[in-house]
Formats: sequence, structure tokens, C-alpha cells
Amino acid sequence: MASTASRTGCVELGHGCHAWIAGEGGWGMSNAGLITGRGQSLLVDTLYDLRLTKTMLDALTPLTATAPIATVVNTHGNGDHWFGNQLVAHAEIIAARGSVADMRQVGPAEMLALTGMDSAAGHFARRIFGRFDYAGIEPALPNRVFDGETTLDIGGTEVRLIDVGPAHSAGDTIVHVPQARTVYTGDIVFAGAAPVVWHGPFTRWLAACDLLLGLDADIVVPGHGPVTTKQAIREIRDYLEYVHEQATARFTAGMPAMDAARDIRLGRFADLHENERLAVNVHTVYRELDPVLPPLDGPGLFGCMAELCPRV
Repeated sequence: MASTASRTGCVELGHGCHAWIAGEGGWGMSNAGLITGRGQSLLVDTLYDLRLTKTMLDALTPLTATAPIATVVNTHGNGDHWFGNQLVAHAEIIAARGSVADMRQVGPAEMLALTGMDSAAGHFARRIFGRFDYAGIEPALPNRVFDGETTLDIGGTEVRLIDVGPAHSAGDTIVHVPQARTVYTGDIVFAGAAPVVWHGPFTRWLAACDLLLGLDADIVVPGHGPVTTKQAIREIRDYLEYVHEQATARFTAGMPAMDAARDIRLGRFADLHENERLAVNVHTVYRELDPVLPPLDGPGLFGCMAELCPRV
């Protein structure tokens, strides 16, 4: 994936925009952002647990001392983008309607249950999420919900929120700062890692990529991975098209979903991290093609990835 060099911590992007980048990649190691205006700031996402979120907020203090965080935008409902909300609960917390639905469905208690299971899914979840501490997290849900698109004024800086979901999840918000030619994409963009299509449909994610490519923006802050450019969006789009094609061909041939996931060769996408997500992506394609097919629950999806993931 095309990207600039990764570093841990706060990256200044110009025009009051900053990215908080998780220098160490992997499941749950998500990014956040800070947009500062006159006397106030907007925080894009919190992190997967309270320790990580506190470390970020402390490091951002030189910026937020004169421009306190008045607004938080959660880009979607996966816990690695909102479990730290309680540490900024004084702010107005905004999310798309679908994102709030996801938050209500899977919170810290559900993650504790998943990682505590004595099963292949539980073992895999502990392996990838063992670094995070879900204990003591009190879910702080958004107190403002929006539909479609809305525009905010953050101390004189225009910030556009656009819900491009359902795609990665039930609601996916991109945060566009036109003056800074910068966009925070949430998990519509993974830089250097395979995307995971928890919800779909694929067509909505492809449309979201097209929307991002059409924005007047040079700087792309992905949900995971280093600050990057529009080339990363093109490559995510290519991956999604390729997987949909490959899975559709195997569905048409009558191949079961897990057999299809094992059979697909990823070619130029094989070097992406977390490629076990292919199992989820194939299941999502199969559900699109056969709406009667029952969706898998969280343990079911993680169990499929455990089957596909080489043991370490």
C-alpha cells in the first residue's frame, strides 16, 4: 500500500489537523485524529481501552490546553474506535445512526465474553486482542446522532461528516476538512492491512472509495496504518473488487464459503497484514448472493478466521 513513513504518536498534518497514529499495527491498534480551531478541538475517535486513550489524550495536551476537546466523532461502532469515550464524556459525541446501533450490540462486555471463550474463536480472539484491557470500561454512547451528512464549525474550521455506510460496519463516517485537504476515513481505508467487511454490501464500500477519490483531499488518515494518500484508497478498492469476483465465482460453482476462502489466491494482495479477514469477506459476499443464508455471530466469524489463520 502506498503510504508515508509510520511513526507512533501525534503527526502534524497542517491547517490545525493532526493524526494520532498507532505505530505498532495489528488488530485493534487504531488511529485517531485531532482538528483544532479557535478555542476548541474535535477528536476523531477514541482507542480500544482506557490506557491507550489516556496516553493519547495526555500527549495531545499541548494542543488541547488552549483548544479543549468540545466534540468527538466516532467513525463507526467497532470498539477500537470508541471504547475510550468515557474519558471525553464531557464533550458532544457524534456518530451516524448505524454506528450507534453497532455500539449497542457489541460493547466491552461482549468483547470480554469473546476473549474468555474456550474455543477456537476464543483462542484466536485472545491472541489478537490480548494486549487490550476491557475491564472498567463504561460505555459512553454518542449523545448526538446524524443521518447522511452534516457540517460542523470547529472554531472557524469547517468539518464535513459523511456517513458512507453500511459498508465496513452498519455506519461508517468519513471526516473531511476541506481547508486542510485532509480526510479521516475510519475503517473505510486500511493502509497495509486487509480490510474486513463485517457488514457490507461491497457495493457501498466501493461507492465510498469512489467518493473519497473524488474529494479535494491530498492527505488520507486511515483507520489503521500510517498516514497515506489516495493510492491506498485505490488499492483497497481493487482488493474489494477482486475478492468479490473470486468469491462470486466459487459461490456460483456451489463451493461452500470456507472452502472458497481457503481456495482463493490473493496474488498481489497476499502481503497485506491480517489476511485471515478473507474468511469474513467471503461470508459477506455469500450472504449478499443468498439473502437466506444466516449471518454468523461474532464467535462464528472469529472461528472462521481462526481456521484460515496460520497458528503461531
